[in-house]
Amino acid sequence: MNLTESEKMRKDQFFYLPLGGAGEIGMNCYVYGFGEKGKESLIVVDCGVAFPDSETTPGVDLILPNLDWLIQRRDQIKGIFLTHAHEDHIGAVGLFPELSKIPIYARPFTAANVKRKLLDRGGDEEIVHIIDPYPNSITLGPFEISFLPVSHSIPESSGLIIQTNTGKVFHTGDFKLDKTPVLGDPYDPKLWKAACENLDILVCDSTNVSVKAAAKSEKSLKKDLVKLIKAQNGMVVATTFASNLARLKTLADAAILSDRSIVLLGRAMRRMMELALESGIIKNFPNVITPKQALELPRSHVFILSTGSQGERRAASAQLSNGKYQGIVLSEGDTFLFSSKTIPGNEVSVNKIINNLTEKKVNVVESEDGLYHVSGHASRSEITDVHNLLKPRIIIPMHGEARHLRAHQLLAIENGFESILAANGSLIDISKDKASTLAQIESGRVYLDGRILVGANSGVVRDRLRMSFSGHVSINIIVDEDDELLDEVWVQSHGLSKNVVEGSLDVLIEETVLSSLKLLEDETILDDEKLEKVIVRSVRGIVLELINKKPEVTVLINRLVSYV
Repeated sequence: MNLTESEKMRKDQFFYLPLGGAGEIGMNCYVYGFGEKGKESLIVVDCGVAFPDSETTPGVDLILPNLDWLIQRRDQIKGIFLTHAHEDHIGAVGLFPELSKIPIYARPFTAANVKRKLLDRGGDEEIVHIIDPYPNSITLGPFEISFLPVSHSIPESSGLIIQTNTGKVFHTGDFKLDKTPVLGDPYDPKLWKAACENLDILVCDSTNVSVKAAAKSEKSLKKDLVKLIKAQNGMVVATTFASNLARLKTLADAAILSDRSIVLLGRAMRRMMELALESGIIKNFPNVITPKQALELPRSHVFILSTGSQGERRAASAQLSNGKYQGIVLSEGDTFLFSSKTIPGNEVSVNKIINNLTEKKVNVVESEDGLYHVSGHASRSEITDVHNLLKPRIIIPMHGEARHLRAHQLLAIENGFESILAANGSLIDISKDKASTLAQIESGRVYLDGRILVGANSGVVRDRLRMSFSGHVSINIIVDEDDELLDEVWVQSHGLSKNVVEGSLDVLIEETVLSSLKLLEDETILDDEKLEKVIVRSVRGIVLELINKKPEVTVLINRLVSYV
């Protein structure tokens, strides 16, 4: 029996699934699916990263969303759509080999960033396709998708209009309502309203939902920046996101008006500026000088744009705070400006830089008063304006920690709209009058550790954390050809105090292990697993007694074999 079109539509399922970015800042990755249950066509919106810190993820290079669910269904994926070129939205592109052939769609500047990233990672730039913004659209399977220009802190940011024959979604991406953004697309309410006519679902940025005052325009900063820079007698350093090209342009223009030469410090800053100039996003950036040339000028004529606004350990700002970077040393009388907002979780690293600079008697200026930084995200009142402008049937908060998502849901309800919360892994049915949770998918995170992707539960990071808190002890023993233990134990401790009141820690561990081994039965000596457990228990017991630590213990058992 053939199904009628209306019966087929009722059978088709339209869903939304966040795999990263819903319940955290960063690691954005969202999936939309449409079709018969289990056979849906899929599109992916963004594929980003979060950044590690030495406290909770030591040694890790990047944090990525767990895409196992998506990888298992890779043959169903029609394309990956990228809203803008921030790392928390594109940083994971090219890091999942199973997704390496899936076409990527983006606007030109984002596409240029992604192509360079793919080349760096050994990927194929030919999978990247440039799409013009609304009213242009692209059809993939059951989806019709348009890039709707939005204002944000990086040029060519976009939301996505996603349509199927059962509903229409506006996925905002990151946005603010800035009509004078310096670079990028200004907010155009008429365009938004036209593109979102008869909108069913608004999936909306929640980052600044708790900020009551409307965000100022990027254009408003220049006057105060010029005033600040002119008032300084020493060298001035400003740090912000390398991708915030509008801010870099504003800072550079303010420096020129203050009669200062400009230095770019940091690889990311230079690369992003190269891309901006190559793509024509920036056409008239002032000339820059090298760090070496800056050393030949009076300090009052030097202005430095530096990477590392989030306290990244190897970035230029951290290096300057620790001593020097490319020959430049900060000293008393210099000024260091944070033209940025600290992302939650980075406070410790940023405060370390501030304290280091303060000890050098460098004047540190932060942007808490909004004079030298404006956010790229919509505030509470702006989010309300969007609700009332678009009048969606249902609002789904996204992009933010749990507190942001909940606050946004309450705001939506207060504004008279239905709303549903969707945390990472929540598979939400959006094909009906009322959105509902269909299932909870396994989500989470994986780590890029060097060149290897490791699961969060693999034990790699856990072991590093344990060693960092409690130290490590290596034990090496030998069992001869007759299954007799030799009366020697090699001990090497790491990250533990070597000298204690009772003597040398390593010697005391050795004596304790030897005493334990002498009491063992033959059955235990013949079993590596049992033998290791005894040794670990002995080591941890004596170290706990002596210095109140329970170290990680590695046991190497060498068994000699006779070939006679």
